[in-house]
Amino acid sequence: VQLVESGGGLVQAGGSLRLSCAPNGFTFNDHAVAWWHQSPGKEREGVSCIELADENIWYHDSVKGRFAISNDKAKNMVYLQMDSLKPEDTGLYYCAADWSCSVVAGALRDQFGRWGHGTQVTVSS
Repeated sequence: VQLVESGGGLVQAGGSLRLSCAPNGFTFNDHAVAWWHQSPGKEREGVSCIELADENIWYHDSVKGRFAISNDKAKNMVYLQMDSLKPEDTGLYYCAADWSCSVVAGALRDQFGRWGHGTQVTVSS
């Protein structure tokens, strides 16, 4: 496992969670780190990405204003603060790392080479 996610759980609609992503056996340094969401029966979709070299940040339209990606270089961690959660945010959240956040037609390209196993987020209505 190259990345380890944590912080998922069960929360009521309108609540908050903070997901954490830690690299296993390497440092993030100038990587790009992204969070992906996979709802049951659907393909995974990128929700946020940060290029650590210059801290360029991208968000999917569905999470703008509600989610915030951040990093702590000293701790070698990347976080996803999730506020105002909705039932449709339910699913597995994966952390992925590569060298850039490439966005085409409003969607993050799935070009990431390092992945975690995911952490489950369940938002009840």
